[in-house]
Amino acid sequence: MALHFRAVVLPEGQPRDLWVVNGRVRTRPAPGATTVSDGGYLVPGLVDAHCHVGIGPAGPVNLAEAEEQAVVDRDSGVLLIRDCGSPLDTRPLQERLDLPRIIRAGRHLARPRRYIRYLGAELEDPELLPAAVAEQVAAGDGWVKLVGDWIDRSQGATADLAPLWPDDVLAEAIRVAHEAGARVTAHVFGEDALPGLLAAGIDCVEHGTGLTDDTIAEMAARGTALVPTLINIENFPSIADGTDRYPTYAAHMRDLHARVRTTVGKAVEAGVPVYAGTDAGGGIKHGRIADEVVALHEVGMSAEQALGAASWAARRWLGWPALDDGDPADFVVYDTDPRADLGALREPARVVLRGRVVR
Repeated sequence: MALHFRAVVLPEGQPRDLWVVNGRVRTRPAPGATTVSDGGYLVPGLVDAHCHVGIGPAGPVNLAEAEEQAVVDRDSGVLLIRDCGSPLDTRPLQERLDLPRIIRAGRHLARPRRYIRYLGAELEDPELLPAAVAEQVAAGDGWVKLVGDWIDRSQGATADLAPLWPDDVLAEAIRVAHEAGARVTAHVFGEDALPGLLAAGIDCVEHGTGLTDDTIAEMAARGTALVPTLINIENFPSIADGTDRYPTYAAHMRDLHARVRTTVGKAVEAGVPVYAGTDAGGGIKHGRIADEVVALHEVGMSAEQALGAASWAARRWLGWPALDDGDPADFVVYDTDPRADLGALREPARVVLRGRVVR
């Protein structure tokens, strides 16, 4: 059955009629179409560019719970997820027509005792990273996730965030991924891991709280993307509170938190490509993309830029189309203009996925 929508379509901002036939957008009338929505604002399906379907507060979850997570994200308007590392094989969820499209990055690549237990594939020898990257390229959907830095508890009371990988190993690992047609991203909280990652040609930085003027300039020059996960950074003080045995690390985490808005604001101003990701899974509940968009606006993005960072711009970055003739019919309808009030993102009127009204 053909469907008809009349709305102001973003980002163009012009009133348009769209039809949906066989799961695809049509810009010419479809005879006998049922009008589903007449009025409001139509936005290409939202994107959560850093999301963990398959991880809960206690660690890995089963497939049924992962399905529930994906439903929550879908109902918030998120129709495309870059699953930024998961111990769970979520390929069965990709086959579901009623769940968001998922771009899988395979498992985090980390070192023993240098990341959250049970989540990553841990490499005893850092020289094994290039081979492990090749394995994750084969297991994922064009992305690989590295743990770039983490607390090094072997240093005792002076323990702090420290890089996991030698620079030459990083360069070889990222070369392996690029030659296989994949992109690489890395979890990075602190300052020290960033120069080596950027020099190695990393495609994206997650969190980026330790960015400096120099590394921001390097990212802008290279076009390296940043997904700052601002709502997750709000957890830094509570993380620090639980690490009294490591006062250097605790003080560092509090400092990174205190200046994160300035840090990300500088990246936005410098022209670093910035996208919205919630880091849902673990300490962040699923379905909070609106909160992340609001946070991006608060650090310096215009409302339209922040919305684009979770919609049309993010889709383009991830290789997915928006709403041209023949594109997949993945979009969200809002009663009011989200550019005027980003809070409108919390109340989608219609969610259309693969041409079906799912909410």
